[in-house]
Amino acid sequence: MLEISDLHVAYGHAQVIHGLNLVLRPGEMVFIVGRNGAGKTTLLKTIAGLIQPAKGEIRFEGRAVAGEPPERLARAGFRFVAQDKKVFSKLSVRANIALAAHGSGTPIEEAWSKAVQLYPKLEEFRALPAGRLSGGQREILLIGRALVGAPRLLLIDEPTEGLAAIVIEDIFRILNGMRHTLSFIIVEQNLSVVTRLADRIYVMKEGQIIREIAERSEIADTAQLETYL
Repeated sequence: MLEISDLHVAYGHAQVIHGLNLVLRPGEMVFIVGRNGAGKTTLLKTIAGLIQPAKGEIRFEGRAVAGEPPERLARAGFRFVAQDKKVFSKLSVRANIALAAHGSGTPIEEAWSKAVQLYPKLEEFRALPAGRLSGGQREILLIGRALVGAPRLLLIDEPTEGLAAIVIEDIFRILNGMRHTLSFIIVEQNLSVVTRLADRIYVMKEGQIIREIAERSEIADTAQLETYL
């Protein structure tokens, strides 16, 4: 579905990603792990079209998409959920979903119904300004917004960072409920989430993939994974 070959990304003269290769198959949930500064967020932003690569190929279903603008990639089904959990804070929760629906040409009621199916508690918050939601609720709202339209590839950056355990379980259930219906690349440091959800894991270090983990026994080995964090 998605193939990345010899990807190089730089900020000015600072090289951040060096010859990275990655494959995502249809319906997979792939996690990227690694220490801070490894280039994980840069990788997601590059796939989403927010950063232009210096060199290399990104192919989606055989079509070269490296360097395409984010709005074109969004029309192709790419969705990026950033780490910062920024919502339209003064607008209601429902209005946040409605904006995404308007942008994708989706009927608002259809978009809202899909979001509430994802997380029924959104119905309780529908009139609440989104800025008054907790961090975890904002993350769920952002995932709900990302599902509006016809998404095919979700790129999610640190969905559980800084969240309470009970909210992390909500996000786990949401992601688990969507597995195999979409394809995912998720940057995550919470190994409890990673080991329970990952089909495969890529380990990043200093802008490169240094290891691919595909065996179930290795994916479940949190002690080994912790050495990469």
